[in-house]
Amino acid sequence: MVNIKRYFIEQGIKKVAVDEYLASKFWRAGYAGVDIIRTPLGTRVIIYALRPGLIIGRKGQTLKTIQTVLEKLFGIENPQITVVEAENPDLNARVVAFNIAMALERGVHFRRAGFIALRRVMAAGALGCEIVISGKLVAERARYEKLKAGKVYKSGEQSLKLIDRAVAHVLLKPGIFGVEVLITKPGLTSDHVEIVSPATEVKEQKT
Repeated sequence: MVNIKRYFIEQGIKKVAVDEYLASKFWRAGYAGVDIIRTPLGTRVIIYALRPGLIIGRKGQTLKTIQTVLEKLFGIENPQITVVEAENPDLNARVVAFNIAMALERGVHFRRAGFIALRRVMAAGALGCEIVISGKLVAERARYEKLKAGKVYKSGEQSLKLIDRAVAHVLLKPGIFGVEVLITKPGLTSDHVEIVSPATEVKEQKT
């Protein structure tokens, strides 16, 4: 039993290490996440990204490099890599954080970049979103700007089930800027209240 627990813990740690490596290398490609699935023929690695072409590379050269790194650095046997376009990128906190970081790098004002991202997230159907941009925003002294809409859970079961959180960093002339994004994904919450009209309530009681 101990060996089984150790195995799953090691696999979880390995997935986190691979995820952090890919996020650091391919944040400009809108990296969204990775799934690692063991099969009888090897290991299937599914990489999700907003721009899959940047991860695949010209004639698949970048993909071959990733395969070599996964084998030698992370000890993944015979990795079969598939790159898939991320579904609902505006509901993926990591993609949103990386997009804001790239906008800041291009010189977009931090409030404009934050509000654009906030509107896109809420338009995609999120229940809530919080964006925190920190760094030397307007002066030499570091501060942070927080933008928020809807419900954002910080504790309890809701924060574990519905919250998607990501952090991105970008180096600009004033220094390093940090971007933290929390998205409350669509779903039924325990504090959901639905107002039923009297006519509907009477009809349901009769049936």
